[in-house]
Amino acid sequence: MENNRRKTEHIVRLSLFSAIALTIFIVEALLPSPAFFIPGMKLGFANVVTIYLLSCHTKGDAFSVLMVRIFLGSIFAGQIISLAYSLAGGICSFGAMILCRRIFGNEYFWFIGAVGGVFHNIGQICAAALIMKTSAVFSYLPLLVLFGISAGIFCGITASFFVKHTRKIKSFVNTQKKS
Repeated sequence: MENNRRKTEHIVRLSLFSAIALTIFIVEALLPSPAFFIPGMKLGFANVVTIYLLSCHTKGDAFSVLMVRIFLGSIFAGQIISLAYSLAGGICSFGAMILCRRIFGNEYFWFIGAVGGVFHNIGQICAAALIMKTSAVFSYLPLLVLFGISAGIFCGITASFFVKHTRKIKSFVNTQKKS
């Protein structure tokens, strides 16, 4: 019975993280692009949830929430064609962040976020080159790398803030339970 309860709590928790990530994604999709000269560019703030989950949960949990966000985000935003770009970027970014986390641990969130941002852009540009059958899209890469680093650093620092404060809350709750 206790095992079923834990499984249910786990599913609910991941559903909440998926909803948070999806909400951030949708709100960001409604905002004007910060770089009007690069079509469809976004800052990727939903990646804060992925970085947080990589730190506080399992890789599988983080990947599951990422995939739910990508699939539902593509459907809700009404841009199914963006699914290929988002999948390529998300999977490249996720793999790079896992590797960075394995090398550096949970100390350098800002770096993990920056690497994730850069690899997300690399994945998307590669997908665009394949879909459009042209290498001309690689001309956007230098600018996208700069934006990816900046947005990734922001996402990493934000995730670090949430990890730190979540640990404080958990510690407080645990002391209250013992009292």
